[in-house]
Order: sequence, then C-alpha cells, then structure tokens
Amino acid sequence: MHTVWKGAISFGLVHVPVKMFSATEDKDISMKYIHKACGTPLSYVRTCQHCEQSVEWEQIARGYEYEPGRFVLFEKEELDSLSEANKEIKILDFVDLTEIDPIYFQKTYYLSPGETGSNAYSLLLEAMRQTGKIGIAKVSIRSKSSLAAIRIIGDCIAMETIFYPDEIRSISQVPNLPENPQVNDKELTMAKMLIEQLSTPFEPGKYKDDYRDKVMDMIQHKIAGEDVKVAPEAPKANVIDLMAALQASLEAAKPASVPTEAAEPAAAPKAKGKKKAKETVS
Repeated sequence: MHTVWKGAISFGLVHVPVKMFSATEDKDISMKYIHKACGTPLSYVRTCQHCEQSVEWEQIARGYEYEPGRFVLFEKEELDSLSEANKEIKILDFVDLTEIDPIYFQKTYYLSPGETGSNAYSLLLEAMRQTGKIGIAKVSIRSKSSLAAIRIIGDCIAMETIFYPDEIRSISQVPNLPENPQVNDKELTMAKMLIEQLSTPFEPGKYKDDYRDKVMDMIQHKIAGEDVKVAPEAPKANVIDLMAALQASLEAAKPASVPTEAAEPAAAPKAKGKKKAKETVS
C-alpha cells in the first residue's frame, strides 16, 4: 500500500504517530478517447484562450474568481503552507457511530502505527473498542481541511473523512417531494411484508459489479476479434398498479417451493378457501 499521509492522532495530551493508506480503490475500467481515423489516443492539452498556446505545468497558478473575470492568484506553496505545519488528526469529541447519518461520509483510510507509536496505537484502539465510541476529528490532507470520524475496523484504526454540515444540501432543495403523502393501509401492510421477506444480514461479498464484468467480457471478445452482439432487453412486466406490483414482489421473494409431494395437499378442495383468504389480503 502507498502511504498517502504521515502524522499523528491526538486526543487530550496523547499523541499517536500514524501512517495513512487508502482503504478503497476505484475498480472502474479506464478507457481513453481515441481518434477513430487513425486509432491514436487523444491527449489532454492545457491551452490559454487569450494567448492561443499550450501551457506547461510550471506556468500555472491557482486562482479564485471573486468577480467575473477577476482572480486572486495563489502559488502551490502558499496553499501548502496553510496545512503543512499541522500534521495532526486532532480528535475533538467522542460520539456514537449511530449518531452520524451516512450522508456525511466521504472516503475511508486505514491508519497504521508510526515507527514509534505501537503502544499508543494499541491503547487508543482498545479504549475505543471497549467504550464503543468513535472520535470526531479535524485533519488537513493535500491542502484541504476536513472533518473525520476515527473508528475501529477489525484490529485497525480507520479514518473516514466526512462533510462539514454546510456542505450537505438541504432536502428542501429537492424538487417534487410529496406534501402530506397519503398511504393506503393495505399497500403499506404488503410493503412491510415485502421488506421483511427481503431482509437479510449484510454480506458484502455477494454483491458484484455486473456492469464491469460485462465490459471486461466484451473487451476479451473484441481482443479475440469476435463479433460482439448486444442481447435485446428482457421484456418488462406490465404491472397494473402498486398493489399488483407489491403482490408480485412478495410472490417473487418467497423461499423456494417445497417438493411436489409436500405441495400436493394444497391442490385439494380446500384450496378454494385458501384463495378466498388471499383475496381478502389484496
């Protein structure tokens, strides 16, 4: 793993030297823009619209547009100096994880002990594990200040950068939200039944990126020079109404049917009464 940051966690007067590593990786399939006529990859060119010429990185500064067309300029060193003095993950408070809405979470990092910080690292890890608390901290990474949640994953201290409250958009900005929604009691009962039938312990290993697998498969076919044909879309079920959709979903979510011998009694004359009961539910 590549070290992305070195510093220390501090809580009270305790300092825990740590190294930071990205806990996640982007598995998107990277593709380039290609010139169809000759098959050459296109390159990204930085050009100045005023001078009409390409610009090298050493000629570039960063600017903040405070009025249309007017900028204040910053050199990279100026911005770096604002955060470089503080290589610290400063824990401000300890809270319960359940108090943080998932909308706040950004990116996860693993923290390992620094060369001299094993004992302090183990102490913080075990204290957090036994209290069940997570730390809310401030940290600067790559010239950007961020809030962070310090928590335990297995036997590792992890850090999740989180948005500041003013970075979260208000739901009042979301268009067309229903006002005073009216819910049909029968539909609500069936919806809750469906949720119960689909409820299961979270097993991340069973979820796969089907799209990425299909793209990789198509890439292999193209490499082999095969003619790639796209399968037609499966016909969509013509669902009459919400109740029918819920009923169909409930049926589809039922466990696998029992063997035929066990199922035969259901076909006896009593099935009529069973059908009646079903009609009352719907």
